[in-house]
Amino acid sequence: MQSTAKKKILVFIDWYLPGYKAGGPVRSMANMTGHLSGEFDFYIVTRNNEYGETAPYTDTIADSWNDLMPGVKVWYCSEGKASLTVWKHLIKTTSSDVVYINGVYSPKFSLLPLIAARLRRFKHVIVAPRGMLAGSAINVKKGKKQLFLKAAQWLRLYKNVQWHVTNQAEAEQVRQQIDPQAQTTIANNLPRKVTTPFTPVVKAEGTVRLCLPARVAPEKNTLYAIQCLKDLPGSIQVELDLYGQIYNQAYWQECLAEIELLPANITVKHKGFIQPEEIPATIKEYHALFLPTRGENFGHVILESFMAGRPVLISDQTPWRSLKEKKAGWDLPLEEIQQFSAVINELATMNQSTFDQWCQGAWQMGQESANDVALLDQYRKLFGVKLVF
Repeated sequence: MQSTAKKKILVFIDWYLPGYKAGGPVRSMANMTGHLSGEFDFYIVTRNNEYGETAPYTDTIADSWNDLMPGVKVWYCSEGKASLTVWKHLIKTTSSDVVYINGVYSPKFSLLPLIAARLRRFKHVIVAPRGMLAGSAINVKKGKKQLFLKAAQWLRLYKNVQWHVTNQAEAEQVRQQIDPQAQTTIANNLPRKVTTPFTPVVKAEGTVRLCLPARVAPEKNTLYAIQCLKDLPGSIQVELDLYGQIYNQAYWQECLAEIELLPANITVKHKGFIQPEEIPATIKEYHALFLPTRGENFGHVILESFMAGRPVLISDQTPWRSLKEKKAGWDLPLEEIQQFSAVINELATMNQSTFDQWCQGAWQMGQESANDVALLDQYRKLFGVKLVF
């Protein structure tokens, strides 16, 4: 059991609810508050606009605390209002016990809060890298990021900071990129609080319906996913539906060119964007999730698929490993594209009975993750709550 004192957590994050387009970090924070807002008071500081947009939200009060739900207040910062002075003021007036910073590269919502906490001699600062120290993430705008990381090391910017990492690999990334002696605490990302009952789906031999609910982007390997389909046998029918934002039109044109080359028995469609709360029900309409991603710190949509009772076909660049042993899916090396094609063919030729076993395996994995009491205790320890058993 945790102590009865309700601590205050001041969170800085670039985007938060009602936004959703920033993906994983928003979902991670929403899940955290969903599970723990009864035990902690969360004060979340974020932008007053959606990711990729400049127009402010229409249903928020800017530059003031908004009551989002019991235990969660949100400060929606107007464009141009973020400053050291404001952040120092919020740290002081909230009387928070913890300053929790999401990410490392954002000047306004990662760097400024860290400096503000330093100037106020704040002791308990937690930084969550959110996968931003992985090699695949650093390689995007590589020069700027490497320069920043070297400066952070030289200035000892993260001295005495506690790092919230989701697995041992991320802890190693922090020690490699920031400080060999960095203090890290492992607490994997929390799932959605609500679980869903197992729902079967009809599976005819020779056909398979796949979905890829992620933005159309090189990081998610959309083009690779399409290329996995081109050499499948003509005896099977395969549908792949893409759900996600298209930010890079040049990349999407490459995808369209590959789609044009696919044989008649393979269909790929872009179905637009769906709201996060629609993802579980959408996944249930398909036979499997297909996400040959180049790298995920967690992969919320993968867990959503497990919770929906659908197996996944993913790369080995996520924390979800050894899935075949649990009959929950497949995690394959990207260097072996023919292995992805082989599994798609295997899925297509499965009969209902065999397929149901894989769905049950996925659902069981989702249930275990969604009801992990020990994981909640890891968060309590992260925030400095002494547990009494």
